Amino acid sequence: MPSRPDLSTLPPAAAAYIEALEAELAELRGRSKRAPAPTLATESEPAEPPTTLQVITISAAGLAKRTPRHLYNRQRRGGMGVFDLETTLPDAPAFLLIADASDHLIFITTLARGLRLPVSSLTEGPVHSRGTSILPHLALAEGEKVAVVTPASAGSYLNLLSSRGQVRRYAAHLFGPAMRVGAALYDVRESGAPVAACWAAGQEDLLIATRGGLAIRFAAQLVPVRGCLGIRLEREDAPRAIAAVDDASPLFLLAADGKGALREMASFRANKAPGAGGKTIIKTEDLIMACRAPADADLFLISRLSKIIRFRAAEVSLYAGPVQGVNCMELRSDAAVAAASSG
Repeated sequence: MPSRPDLSTLPPAAAAYIEALEAELAELRGRSKRAPAPTLATESEPAEPPTTLQVITISAAGLAKRTPRHLYNRQRRGGMGVFDLETTLPDAPAFLLIADASDHLIFITTLARGLRLPVSSLTEGPVHSRGTSILPHLALAEGEKVAVVTPASAGSYLNLLSSRGQVRRYAAHLFGPAMRVGAALYDVRESGAPVAACWAAGQEDLLIATRGGLAIRFAAQLVPVRGCLGIRLEREDAPRAIAAVDDASPLFLLAADGKGALREMASFRANKAPGAGGKTIIKTEDLIMACRAPADADLFLISRLSKIIRFRAAEVSLYAGPVQGVNCMELRSDAAVAAASSG
């Protein structure tokens, strides 16, 4: 650092100004030593009471862990989050879900085979930890990968969406303790590989959304036993999400750039039948997720670099029409890859 120059040759007003700046700088340095800048931990809300609900993060290569939900503090929407699953690129987080420690997980592979695994079999660890590979538990065939992960006890019907926009509906008992583990749910050569799934109680509508921000809504009961075309895809577009919806609960939509929106479902009218083209539900070129988000829910978002954030769904603006959304997570050379809603 250069030495302080002689100020005696300067005009009195200039010297006094410099001395005042030096005094202010010294005061600021003193404050910095006495009171360190707040960290993310101190800016976030305290954790909730202990719960058996687990936040489960799984990478594309099968590295997985579970962490009690109460260990994730709430932050404000638009924050940077904290590091979660310890993994390195090119392997990145691919699945994020909430399930009770006593529940099971249903894995559906790219060959549409269904597999069942206890949540308790996953390694439990702190928020930022490595976890272990689940692949030895799944016994995948060569070239087969996990396409969908969902809790086993989350509704009466599991609705499965394929890469060609086909939708199928399965009763919950098929995924219970007597599940035919490893059996194919359908022929992927006819309908394409699974890309997303959602549970429904039976009376809701289904909403299918595409990468380009288009969506269709129709009654779940309209899906026949052998499935049907859920949405007619435009060229270069692809299905990304399926959700059970009704007019009472908003739908959270998240794009890869970290922007999200709550869409009012009463303003998004249902079609009389599945299989039509979609209409714009959010303005984006890369939608990654859609899930129900009641006002009292918390939203969890995870990024490609394994940063995770938790914030209240009520902090996201509610819209009656298509918008670009608001910034939900601060991303720097990063991208959002998954989201989950938890009440």
